Amino acid sequence: MVEGRILKVSGPLVIAEGMREANMFDVVRVGEAQLIGEIIEMHGDRASIQVYEETAGLGRGDRVVSTGAPLSVELGPGLVRNIYDGIQRPLETLRLKYGANLQKGIDEPALDREKRWFFEPAVSYGDAVSEGDIFGYVQESAALRHKLMIPYGYAGTIAEIHAGEFTVTDTVVQLRLEDGEIVSLSMMQKWPVRRARPIRERLAPSEPLISGQRTIDALFPIAKGGTACVPGPFGSGKTVVQHQLAKWSNVDLVVYVGCGERGNEMADVLREFPELNDPRTGKSLMERTILIANTSDMPVAAREASIYTGITIAEYYRDMGYDVAVIADSTSRFAEALREMSGRLEEMPGEEGYPAYLTSRLAQFYERAGKAICLGSDGRRGTLTAVGAVSPQGGDLSEPVTQATLRIVKVFWGLDASLAYARHFPAINWLTSYSLYRDRLSDWFSAHVAKDWMKKTGELLRILQQESELQEIVKLVGTDALSFDDRITLETARSIREDFLQQNAFMEGDAYTEADKMYALMDLIFAFDRKMREAVREGADIDVLSELPVREAIGRAKAVPYADYRDKYAQIEAQIDQEIAKVKGVN
Repeated sequence: MVEGRILKVSGPLVIAEGMREANMFDVVRVGEAQLIGEIIEMHGDRASIQVYEETAGLGRGDRVVSTGAPLSVELGPGLVRNIYDGIQRPLETLRLKYGANLQKGIDEPALDREKRWFFEPAVSYGDAVSEGDIFGYVQESAALRHKLMIPYGYAGTIAEIHAGEFTVTDTVVQLRLEDGEIVSLSMMQKWPVRRARPIRERLAPSEPLISGQRTIDALFPIAKGGTACVPGPFGSGKTVVQHQLAKWSNVDLVVYVGCGERGNEMADVLREFPELNDPRTGKSLMERTILIANTSDMPVAAREASIYTGITIAEYYRDMGYDVAVIADSTSRFAEALREMSGRLEEMPGEEGYPAYLTSRLAQFYERAGKAICLGSDGRRGTLTAVGAVSPQGGDLSEPVTQATLRIVKVFWGLDASLAYARHFPAINWLTSYSLYRDRLSDWFSAHVAKDWMKKTGELLRILQQESELQEIVKLVGTDALSFDDRITLETARSIREDFLQQNAFMEGDAYTEADKMYALMDLIFAFDRKMREAVREGADIDVLSELPVREAIGRAKAVPYADYRDKYAQIEAQIDQEIAKVKGVN
């Protein structure tokens, strides 16, 4: 045990001397209150310590004790449905034991030591196993089966294993190593948060993460195992977009990290998720959700830890062969924690005071996403998708955090305040956003939705781009100066914006749209565009066509329940033919 004394206290930074035998990233206990901290720099016998709790009351000469272990998370049954703070303390347990106001230095195990889980063996006596092999199962929640894996670095044969009810610390397997030594394995293992969990092989993402959000799935899709950022100014709907992704994405598990955000946003998640049904399983969304809540009233240093805690837990479930999404709201607060500590360490500042290593730290988070062949003899595959919100001050996308993130991620969902103020949600600007996964995912959409999916979605983008160019002309000379074809383009673009891209997160039938229904809705809009152009060429009045009652029916089509949409859309297309035929008949 290494023991030192405090030399200096500067906010969340503590400088301690007498720490020569300590290691980088060791967890330490600071002062009489036993505050939790982490060594982030070593200079001789002096250690710079990032403290994850309020440091008021610490003084020169107070004791600092190193635990000799890095900051780690406990991994095992009991993570799902739970809510933790940035250093994986279970907030609900702390509230019940200590009240709503937490005291300094509180340390509570992340996993319940008393709860008993039914353990179902997956191997038998004498079976040979190695790191990553599944040795048993636990039904962790109604929606997720926990797969227990041989820890990294272990290999041998099963000496003893039994089914039954055990706590996470009870021995469930006796493993005889290759040198004859017997080791006891429980259902819990620990992993340092700053170290990525190992995989056998990294694969290129090839399947989309279906979110049910039409703007995302049709125009700017993200792959399972991909990376995306959601930048936008205050009030533009970053949290709305991330909540929708957490609620509806076709993943097995969601790890939602509230990094420095307002407490009421995490309270919304806690209130809504238990009441919402997962469209994939019919169970509560909390049955496949883990929450990491580091809100803005917690110490700034804990924001950095919360990001690493979330991604490490997500990697653990990916290693089981699951599709996992980690959603961080927001990485700007993570970057502010880096800036705070860098300033107190008196490092040379980079742009706008952020440290020069800002981009590499962000990359360390996003590069842990991906599709992988996991450790283990069964060759199972898992994916980890990382989505981070960015909160640039004043909506300035040229600021360092946004620009550093854009150099790393493959999908950019740029939120627009003007769209949000016009009540257009999700407020993703279709002219500035992009996805570098579109071409890679084209084969999947062609095979599972429609062969011309990419052609149709590309046409949507082309029409919206053309509308932007035509609007410049309209502002100068008015709509009447445009050709009939250009006026129809403007009408179709309006239909795309209002009837397709705009989506109501609180309306049943519209909050989530299946891919085939999405394709049918595009088809409906293009059918009206095509038949309108044919009618105009035959002499029909474009102003009358633009005001046909069927336009309202197309606008309401997005909210038609999935079970009824085929019949309803066929009726609307027949209505288009009838009403346009009447207009042509009058002419």
